[in-house]
Amino acid sequence: MYQEFNFDEKSGELKKDIETKHIKVSKTDGESGCFAYSHQTFCDKNGFVVLSLCVPGNVHDSVSFFPAYHLLNKKYKDQIKNLCLDAGYITPAVCKTILEHKQKMYAPYKRPMTKKGFFKKYEYVYDERYDCYICPNIKLLEYSNTNKLGYKEYKSNPKECKECPILEKCTQSKNYQKVITRHVWEEYREEVMDEIRHTPKWKELYPKRKESIERVFGDCKEQHNLRYTRLRGIEKNQHQALMIFACHNLKRMARWSWKTSSNTIHNWLKMMISRFETHKEKRYSFWSTTLSTI
Repeated sequence: MYQEFNFDEKSGELKKDIETKHIKVSKTDGESGCFAYSHQTFCDKNGFVVLSLCVPGNVHDSVSFFPAYHLLNKKYKDQIKNLCLDAGYITPAVCKTILEHKQKMYAPYKRPMTKKGFFKKYEYVYDERYDCYICPNIKLLEYSNTNKLGYKEYKSNPKECKECPILEKCTQSKNYQKVITRHVWEEYREEVMDEIRHTPKWKELYPKRKESIERVFGDCKEQHNLRYTRLRGIEKNQHQALMIFACHNLKRMARWSWKTSSNTIHNWLKMMISRFETHKEKRYSFWSTTLSTI
């Protein structure tokens, strides 16, 4: 059972929400959460896995991110400059944690979660100086209170909203009052989405994510059986995942060493052929010219 107090936009009153969920729990592996495990995995720009943490499958990525991120910083804090994450990690808490560690967070565009036909949240302008919102009809939504979840509530004047010509696109509240919530750490999320996301560095680094970590998961799922859970318990699955990613790193190292040795041999052969052709050109200029025409 889950219980909390929320603001009802339609009635304009404080309501008590009691939500009951039927959660299936595995009888053979209670640590899995929902018959599966997930892995918080970090890799460098070259696709080498540097850290992986096994977590229950019913934990959201933005929640299980923190223990994995703290382990990553403990090992490589001075070497990390940028982090490329997907849209599931765009929360004020994640943005605040990364930016406070003097690191840049690169994340994609996230579509606003708004009903069709209504104004988007970004169409309401936030005034930092007076701590209020301005609606599309140039009316103020003033600060009211901060709820227990850390969101500040801004409410409009019902008398002004009742006569507003664009009320239908703003709210369906029966008391003609629009309410906007803003997290107390919202400025960190705005810095990531409105400032860092529009920099040339974002265009350079974020597209490489599909070539690095997405390629790691794709290879390990298809070629190393990471798609299935074959063991019971989070510790055993953690060990299995570490073995899989270790094999992945060894495979990449082998490819790199072969590529380096191949380039060395190729450059040596190219140099010898160049010397041979130069020597032949001096003695057999006509034969060299004939080959060039063929």
